[in-house]
Amino acid sequence: MSDLDFGSICRQIIEKTPDAVVFADRDGIIRVWNSGAERMFGYTAKEAVGNSLDLIIPEKNRRVHWDGYRKVMETGHTAYAEKLLAVPAIHKSGSRISVEFSIALLRNPEGEPAGSAAIMRDVTEKRQKELTLKARLAELEAPSRSGDLATTE
Repeated sequence: MSDLDFGSICRQIIEKTPDAVVFADRDGIIRVWNSGAERMFGYTAKEAVGNSLDLIIPEKNRRVHWDGYRKVMETGHTAYAEKLLAVPAIHKSGSRISVEFSIALLRNPEGEPAGSAAIMRDVTEKRQKELTLKARLAELEAPSRSGDLATTE
């Protein structure tokens, strides 16, 4: 690390990764928003930083999100630290997207929760393909189910 300091390396990793990297403080206010987040959600860092995570959370999911977020910030524990989550999100255009992400609970020097960092990937196309395949499978299974019912009566 002769030419770069650790802070510089971390900033470059956050900025250069193609995935969205978002950090929200313990109140859910966005403090870090990288270029991947700009591409994924359509908001520039200037538009996003300082705003609530509600910017990207669908309205119908907000209550559940905030109940969980507050609990994590109070307790310092999350069941999702080692799991990949899949949730709907909202693009600046208002369109719904599907995202998968992992989170890291970050702590202040006293060890208290300071906020959470999320590394997110847009999986909208993948999710749509899965839904199409499920619908097609249900369609193909429907005649055999009705045939089974007819022979058991």
